[in-house]
Amino acid sequence: MQAVAPVATQAAAGAGHWAAGRRQRALAEWAGAAGFGLVAWGLGTEAPTPAEVQENIRQQIDLMRKPGTQTPATAGTETPTARRISRFFRRYELVSPVAWMVISVPWRVRHPRRLTVLAIAMEAPNVVYGVLRAARAVQRRRPRMAAGSALVAAGSVARLRAASAEPLR
Repeated sequence: MQAVAPVATQAAAGAGHWAAGRRQRALAEWAGAAGFGLVAWGLGTEAPTPAEVQENIRQQIDLMRKPGTQTPATAGTETPTARRISRFFRRYELVSPVAWMVISVPWRVRHPRRLTVLAIAMEAPNVVYGVLRAARAVQRRRPRMAAGSALVAAGSVARLRAASAEPLR
């Protein structure tokens, strides 16, 4: 595995006069993409069952309810249009991150960024959210989610480090 990563990275990044910077950016991108892949895999295999979700919702309602008040009864049936919209957004949530990775990874490898306030502002939420999600996944014993979230955060930090290595033009 140790011999494969540099070869794959060099093939993806090329070997020009600034290939070292491209390799650094490529490693950052591949780490982030692998992290998102692990998170997606974890969402599919480590996600709570519908019964666990209902129990969690019930617990949250109990925490928010004031003592002595009744919760309103909800309608038990869903309209066909609401089901269709719900199904669309469930699929969109799965496909959107994959499409974003397919588009953004090659583009960011080819187009270097300098370390600016905007670059930091774009990566900071990924780092913070990735670290918090990794800690929560460890707490809930979801190893794929934990490893993936840690990789996403590491990829964002590596992108910032690669941006700080870019020469000013």
